[in-house]
Formats: sequence, C-alpha cells, structure tokens
Amino acid sequence: MKKFCLKNNCRNDDYNLRLHRLFRSAILFYMALLNVSFVCFAQNVSVSGKVTDSKSVGIPGVTIAQKTGTVGTTSDAEGNYQLSVPGNAVLTFSAIGYVSQDVEVGNKSVIDITLTEDIKALEEVVVVGYGTVKKKDATGAVSALGSKDFNKGVVTSPEQLMQGRVAGVQISQSNGEPGGGITVRIRGTSSVMGGNNPLFVVDGVPLSGDNTSAGADQQGIGRQPAKNPLNFLNPDDIASMDILKDASATAIYGSRGANGVVLITTKKGKGKGVLDYGYSLGVSSITKKYDLLNAAEYVAAGGQDMGSNTDWQKELFRTALTHQHNLSYGGGDQNSNYRFSLGYMDQNGIIEKSNIKRYSIGFSGGKKFLNNKLSIGSNLNFSNNIDNGIPISETSGFEGDLMGNILKANPTRSIRNADGTFTQFANTEPNPIAMLEYSKDFTNSLRAVGNINAELEIVKGLKFKTVLGLDQSMSTRKQATSRDLNVRGVFNLGRAYVRDIETNNRLWENYFTYDKEFGSVTLNALAGYSYQSFEIASKNVTATNFQTSDLDLMINNLASANTGAKGSIIQNSSSVKDELQSYFGRVNVSIRDKYLFTGTLRVDGSSKFGGNNKYGYFPSGAFRWKVAEENFIPKDVFTDLSLRLGYGLTGNQAIPHNVYDSRDRYSDWSINDVGTTITGGGYNPVSFNNPDLKWESTSAVNIGLDFGILKGRLSGSLDLYQKNTRDLLFQVFAAQPAPTDFLYTNLNTNIQNRGIELSLNAAIIEKKSFTWETMFNIAYNSNIVKDLQGAYNTGGINGQGLTGAFAQSLAAGQPLFAYYLRKFEGFDEEGNSIYPNGDVQEFVGKGPLPKVTGGLTNNFRYGNFDMSLFFNGVFGNYIYSNTANAFFTKGSFLNGRNVTKDVVTNGEGALNTPEVSTRFLEKGDFVRLQNLSIGYRVPTSSNKLFSSIRLYITGQNLLTFTKYSGQDPEVNTNKSLNGIPSFGIDYTSYPRARTWTIGANISFN
Repeated sequence: MKKFCLKNNCRNDDYNLRLHRLFRSAILFYMALLNVSFVCFAQNVSVSGKVTDSKSVGIPGVTIAQKTGTVGTTSDAEGNYQLSVPGNAVLTFSAIGYVSQDVEVGNKSVIDITLTEDIKALEEVVVVGYGTVKKKDATGAVSALGSKDFNKGVVTSPEQLMQGRVAGVQISQSNGEPGGGITVRIRGTSSVMGGNNPLFVVDGVPLSGDNTSAGADQQGIGRQPAKNPLNFLNPDDIASMDILKDASATAIYGSRGANGVVLITTKKGKGKGVLDYGYSLGVSSITKKYDLLNAAEYVAAGGQDMGSNTDWQKELFRTALTHQHNLSYGGGDQNSNYRFSLGYMDQNGIIEKSNIKRYSIGFSGGKKFLNNKLSIGSNLNFSNNIDNGIPISETSGFEGDLMGNILKANPTRSIRNADGTFTQFANTEPNPIAMLEYSKDFTNSLRAVGNINAELEIVKGLKFKTVLGLDQSMSTRKQATSRDLNVRGVFNLGRAYVRDIETNNRLWENYFTYDKEFGSVTLNALAGYSYQSFEIASKNVTATNFQTSDLDLMINNLASANTGAKGSIIQNSSSVKDELQSYFGRVNVSIRDKYLFTGTLRVDGSSKFGGNNKYGYFPSGAFRWKVAEENFIPKDVFTDLSLRLGYGLTGNQAIPHNVYDSRDRYSDWSINDVGTTITGGGYNPVSFNNPDLKWESTSAVNIGLDFGILKGRLSGSLDLYQKNTRDLLFQVFAAQPAPTDFLYTNLNTNIQNRGIELSLNAAIIEKKSFTWETMFNIAYNSNIVKDLQGAYNTGGINGQGLTGAFAQSLAAGQPLFAYYLRKFEGFDEEGNSIYPNGDVQEFVGKGPLPKVTGGLTNNFRYGNFDMSLFFNGVFGNYIYSNTANAFFTKGSFLNGRNVTKDVVTNGEGALNTPEVSTRFLEKGDFVRLQNLSIGYRVPTSSNKLFSSIRLYITGQNLLTFTKYSGQDPEVNTNKSLNGIPSFGIDYTSYPRARTWTIGANISFN
C-alpha cells in the first residue's frame, strides 16, 4: 500500500481501503441480486412466422412468449420470429399499442398473426411516485419519454437524453467540456440558494443531488467546478424518463418536489434471452472559433511584432474521437426477468488533454414466488469515471485561464524558444500550451446506486412493499501545477492538491397499496414510511514549494514539498450526516372512469432544519374529467378530451449539509507553515444553532387540457400554471464574532413563475411503405421577484480594472438574476464610452432567464430506412459576455493582447475604461439543429445468428442560428458572489463541439 506522508507524520493512504469498502458494498448487493431465478427454456416444436399490423406492415419488437412457460422471443425489424416450444403450448403475442392475442400451437409450424391497434389510444403507462398509472388516467402534469424519444449520439449523462423534448423543461449544458455541468429547470427558476435542479429518482432511489466529485481552486487559474454527478449512469441502460411537473404530481416527494421530479427507469429483460451489442465512433470538432486577428492583421493594426505566426486556437483545439461499447444480455417471462449490461465510453474533448472515460455495470432482476403473490426484485448500476481536466476556470483574473490565454495570446509570439523551452515572458501573459504541459488534473469517481425490493400480496387488492436503497460514491481529485509554469503564486514554487469525497446514502421505504372496485367506483390507496440518511465526508491536502517538476511525484507524494519560508502544507477534513424521515399517503378515486380524483399528503422531517420547524407538511389535490366520455361529445371527432385541475404545496431543502440548526457541527484543520504546525484545537465549529430555519415552500396551481382528434392521429396537451415560492432559503452575513461568516435564513419574499405549455403529436402520413410523425412542444414562462426587501448583488465580473464588479442583482419587481448595468450608447469623438445616465448601474429590463423554449421533431420511415430531425430553440434571454468585457477591448489590445477583429474598427479609444455595461449584453436567442439521425435495419429474417441489425449515422449540434457573438449561446458560467449564484454569464467557457457518430446495434439470436 502506498505511503502518504506529511512532514514527519506518515499514514497509510486509505484510498485502497475505501475502494475495497465500496466494491464490497457492490458485491454484497450483487449477491442479493443474483438470488433471482433465471428462465429455463424448453424446446420441442419449431414455430416461425410474421407479425403484421392492419396494413400488413411487419411489427418489430413484438414479444412472443409461452403463456404458461418460460420460452419467448421478439420479432425482428420485419416482424419475423422463430422459437421452439412444447406442442401443447399457447403463445401470447404482445406489443405496446396493440391488443395482445393468444394462439394455440398444436401441430402448426408456421403461425402468422395480425395484431390490431389498441382502440384505447392512450393506454400508455407513465411512472409516478411509488407506482404507475395509465397516461389517460393521470391527474397531474406528467410527461413520459421512452428510449425511442431520446436524443441520439454521444450522450454523457441522462439529462441530455431529454433536452428540448418536453414542454416547460429547459436543459442547458454549461459548457462543452466532456462530463461538464448541466442545468435543468422545470417550469422556471424558483429558488436562489435552495437549488433549482429537479429531484432525480433512479429505479425508486431518490438521489441526494450532492456533488460526488470535488471542485478546485487552482492558484493563478481560479475556481473550477465539480463534474456532473449524474455522469455515472450509462444512458444506454435507461428505458424511460418520466417528468413530474406540477405540484399534484410532485407532492408525493414533499420537501424535494418544488423543482419537479425526474423518474429514471432502467431497462429490464423480456422474452427469450437476447444478447445485444452496440458500438459507435464519434468525431467532434469545434463549431465556431472566435474571429481573432491573425499575425499579419495584428501587426497591421499596430500590435507588437514578435516575429512569429501562431494560431493559438489551431494549436490547442483538436478533432476529438469518442468510442462507445455497450453489451447486454437479458430475458424474461411473466414470472421472472433478468438483464446484465456492460458499458465503456472514452470521450476526448476538443481541447488537448481533456477526456472522460466511464466503465459501467448494470443489473436488474425479478422473480415471483408463492403463486405470484410474492415478488422480489433488484437493480444496481455501478460505474467508474475517470476525468482528465484542464486549467479552465470560472473566476480567473485578467491573467486568464487556459481558454482566456488562447484568446488573448499575441499571434506573433512563438510557442517555444530556440532552446526548446516554452516562451514565458511574465505571469500576466501565460503561454497556454505551457499551461497544459505544466499542469495535471485527474478525478477518479466510483458510484453505486441500486435497490432490492420485495412486494407481498397480503389479501386480494392489498399489497405491502419494502425497498432498501443504496447510493454510495467515492471520488478523489488530484491536481498539480509545476514550478516551471510562470503563473502568479506558482512560479518557482509549484502546487499540488488532493481532495477525497465520500458519500454514503441509505434508503428504507415501506408502503401499502390497496386497490378495490365498488361498482362504478375504483379506489387506489397508498400509505407509507420512508427513511433516508445522507453522509458526506471530505479530506483535503494542499502543498506548495516543491523542488521537483514531476507532476506525478508531486501529486502522489505531497510530503516532497519543502515547508520552508515560502512553502506550506494545509490539510483539513469534515464529516456531516443528515436524515430525512417521511410519512406519505395518496388516494386515487375514479367514478365511472370519467371523474378522477387524487389527494396526496407527505410529511417530511429533516435534520437540516431547526427544532421549531423540524417537520413540513405538503398536501395536494387534483381532478381529471374525461369529457370525451360524455354523451354530448361526438365520438367520431374526439378520441380524447380531458380537463385537469391541480393544486399543491411542495418544498425545497437543497441547502448545504453544514448550515443548520439545533446541533453544532465541527471540522478539523491544521496548517504546517514555515516548519511549524498550527492547529485549531482539533475541532472547530462550522455552524451554530438556528432553530427557526424552515422549509422553502412552493404553492402551485395547474389547469390542463388533453385532446385527441382525427382518430388519434393528432393529440396534445395544453397546460397553464402559476407557482409561488415563499420562505426563500437565503444566505446572509452573520453578526461577528460567529462560527461562520454566513448563516441561512428565510426571506419574506415571493418568487412567482407563470407559464403556458403546449405539446402536439401528429401522425401526418401512415402508409405501408412510408410514415411521417411530428412532435412539437413550446412553453412560455414569466419570472418575477415580489416583496423582497433590499437588493442582493451577484454575477461577479473578472478582468483588469474590474475588481469588485458585478452585473446582476436580486430585487423586487425584477426577474431573478436581472441585469444591473450601466446603459451604454457607443463612443464619443475621443473614443470614450457614452453612458447617458452617468456612471450608475441600473436595471435594464433584461434578464438571463428564457421566456420561450421549444422543440420540433420529425420522424420518417421508408422501408427499412428511418430518419429523425430534431430542432430546439430558446428565446427571450440575454447573455453577458464577461469574455468580451475582459479581453476584447482596445485597452487590452494596446497591452499586447490579441482581440477580435471588430475591436480594431469599433471606434473605442486606447484609454477607454471598459466598465460593466450593456455594451457586453447580447441576445441569447437561438434555434439549433440539435440532432439528425439516419438509420437502416438490415434484413435478418434468413439469418440464424442475428435477430436484428441497425446501422446509423447521427449528427449533433449541426447548425445554430443566433446573433450572439460568442462561441455558443448555450452557456452559463458560475459567477456567484457571497454564495449567491448567477445565471447567463459567459466567461472563457470550454467551447461546444459538433459531433458526427456512426454506429451499429446488433441483437443475436
């Protein structure tokens, strides 16, 4: 085992020990999972045939299973199938959207079958909290996506699968870095510090939402964020995603449902055991480079000529490859199912050295016992993510991070000196290639999420279910910067940083369900108890003043740092635990299958809140009227017409673990500086008693209309909603002396979101040889802050002469994160900025939150060919370009830095001060051809090895129509101030890529 030494105090590096514990937990889970029984297959009579629809078109993916046995298979792309069964078997043919049929085999060797479409057009089942419901019976605003609806291509995390596909759900990738952060907003932004991302639930296990990897603050570079915590889940293992949007749908999750809920269901085995393999190769390149001056243009404009010709963007951007392999084997029948999967992804970023690798393992299984009265099931997803980062940050000063220096480096400057060393003139102008070569940033994250569950039917209609859930992760981030890099605070010193984060979340849920019919009245009731604990522990060590330039040696032996007059070793650790105890219930009542009522109540008790407000109560109610079932509605016009009404109260507790409460919390730290160790007595308080802190609550009302006409060929939903968030969780300065500089409180304010959503689905052409279907969604949302006393500034702006500058403020009468700027109206004759209202910042009536979002999908099928085109758009938002403010000014050019070409001729004077103003505020509207996919199903009816083969080519981020002058309008750099987040600011973001992917999906017989 490696030794990890600090000064004269050495201890065993416990990384391997913690790795062993994590693998042990996963193995124990697997042992539980493997107790499921597998399907045994009998063989006797060979039967083959073809399954077609009413138009004689073959139906792929039909399940053909022995009704009382374990044998089964699925039809291929043309609807053909083959299997062996006992001669007395009865085969069941079933497929989503069709009426199932049973056929006796007898002495038949060929059985061709025609399935009729289910006349109940809306029998689609959607997942809701603690159960499922037919879509036509849902009383809340719920959107369902299956694997056929997902975005295709190189997809790193689950959120990307549904981007642009659901009305009212805005998903944006903060930057183009592999594994980078993603922002998800369902029906607007409701909170400030309580978190705005929805609750993600994977196979019934609610995730905590915590970072499972470490961020960093690299000396001379700035703050760097943690990786996306959802990167652990292989998108190929996901079967469906159901989005709960309104309070009546999310209230069953109570204190965590205010921002919506995303229920992720992984794939299960069905039919005959099938081996599936998929491979894809992606090729990525930058979509848009900044229009910088080349060497000749730079010299012609009066820039300093240093004798070389270097295109820094060309030197550091690359064409990047992504390899993906997915292998799975699964099957099942009515009594049992199983599925194993292995996944591997290796994605290179379009900037040199950036990369993410993911190794994933998945398992799901289930078995019925005791005459099908007892069901035992389990799911597990395990992954190991390896991230190679680069020195791009959120808060670099005017010296710039890697991206900043790519943009501002003098194009006449050489990369290396004559002796082969890097050209490094001053720490204010780092050589970007040297920044890459002289730094290393490595993150290794392991995560296991799964559950084991059992459901027992006690008496007819009454069932009891218990669920044990696991969410455990372990991550280590190691970062080093060589003493050879001429960067402030690092040159001739070097710096290394190691941080471990370990999370351990446990879930235990028990609940009863009861189903009963009383004549024309149907009752479904749910009552349960949930306990979930959240533990997070971290260890940090930072060392400076290394005598070596070996990055690996620095990272793996921090004790090699010389703690002399210029060096130090700082170490600290912390450990916190929070608990959530809940009671929940729901009642669904249907009268004559026309009038449906839902009532929900959840009571949550959280250790995050003070003793006076430990428990929160979250009720909701909803009603659905199936108007189409009434006699006065013409049945030949409407296949569906339903009215939905809902109201509910949900909560938000997504604040840090250490801000609370009625218990004091402690951490330990020590500093070894100039050879002397300074300690804080072993433990130091990090929070203090805050007994009156309570839940942030959101009340919401929803009115919805679902409709279907033209025999179901045109269907859709229209929803109107209003959300009001009160008791806003907020961080304010604490009166000193105090254990911390800040404390959390509830602000007496109201954040209101109002909106309208429209979704349409149309089967435009349905012919035997050709089909065309279209899905369209659009949503409008208006956001405003009410009743807030005072103003709170955020959106810190970096750059030379911009210390303390900011661009956004929270205030009553404004949308969240409203821009607070000087109004700019060009330059005067001397080239100085004109501010008609003087040098004062004011609200400019523009904000970063989109007002309109939308998506348009067109799917085509011709014979064995298929094609999908997907556009998405965002409108009504503005972007503040901190990048332009910091680097693309005449003053920056005269200081020897490169600029965009427009700076030379825009009329700005050399001595003009680039203040924070509307000069750098731009519209963020865009329409993007996000996804194009073309596929071909290879005929396999006569092939005994393959049951299906699909070849495809997919393009992502192909065309973007926008007026934004930056690299891409889908951007959001965290520019928080005093813990208050920002939104919509662009600063040296990792560029986005255009990707073409070719691949194949193969199923073996």
